[in-house]
Amino acid sequence: MEPLVLSINDTAKALGVGRSSIYALIKSGGLDAIKIGRRTLLTTESVRRIAQPRPLA
Repeated sequence: MEPLVLSINDTAKALGVGRSSIYALIKSGGLDAIKIGRRTLLTTESVRRIAQPRPLA
């Protein structure tokens, strides 16, 4: 079964960016984050959505 959420570190590794970029994406609304206790977790759905190629304008 595929995980429903990913940690900040796992998301950064999957997207090939740094942790600060992940936090910037959360702040801008690009990634959906949930807090469970002290942990910030990101939905795999939002990670997939942001990783989708977009047509160039």
